[in-house]
Amino acid sequence: MSPPVFRFAPSPNGRLHLGHAYSALLNDRMAKDAGGRFLLRIEDTDQTRSTPQFTEAIFTDLAWLGLEWERPVRIQSEHFAAYQANLERLWAMGVLYPCFCSRKQAAAAAQDAMDPDGQRLYGGACRAMSKAEAASRIAAGAIHGWRLDMKTCDDPAAAIWGDVMIAKPRVGSSYHIAVVTDDAAQGVTHVVRGLDMEPATPVHKLLQRLLGLPTPQYHHHRLLLDEEGRKLSKSSGSISIAALRDEGVTPDAIRRELGFP
Repeated sequence: MSPPVFRFAPSPNGRLHLGHAYSALLNDRMAKDAGGRFLLRIEDTDQTRSTPQFTEAIFTDLAWLGLEWERPVRIQSEHFAAYQANLERLWAMGVLYPCFCSRKQAAAAAQDAMDPDGQRLYGGACRAMSKAEAASRIAAGAIHGWRLDMKTCDDPAAAIWGDVMIAKPRVGSSYHIAVVTDDAAQGVTHVVRGLDMEPATPVHKLLQRLLGLPTPQYHHHRLLLDEEGRKLSKSSGSISIAALRDEGVTPDAIRRELGFP
């Protein structure tokens, strides 16, 4: 029997903070306790925000914390062809449609309900477009994303996300399609991530079912909060591991604080 496989998959769009450290250390601990493997993956499909410098900083911070991972590291931006292949499979199955709406157009026709990302559910303006018309517009170079047609999928995720976008315009991918493709390619058996990612799990399980991919075991861990009760995040300026290192904080001190002595 193959050993279980865990992974930590940060985005290189800023410096890691203690919340990242907790998730990485927890995955490493659970992998060791289960006699499994610990992988690191760089999720950089958003090329407008990701940089090689932040990728190198991730390696530096995790190594400083005492973590070791298998090489080579999977870099998402090197695998857009794999994500595109799965999008084409879903298009052929009739469960995916291109969306040509601008943000303004989508907002104008949106439903009142909100998705977990805080966006109003898409109204489905492009859903009824014929495949022939859609293909013609794509061939003409029209900018578009790709949405799951939840009416054909008949899945509980529909009530949470509506026709969720799984490939963003000009990007060619999204977190959802990339992560399920990568987890299958890497043989990931256990996905351990923060509670803030729990709403995405129904979408991932749906994509796995549609694409015939294995479904890992999911565990959503607690989030680290700041003094105001907000989750630690790059966008809110949470202190980075690098800054703590520069202040003289030791890896052992961080591990003890996070419960990994």
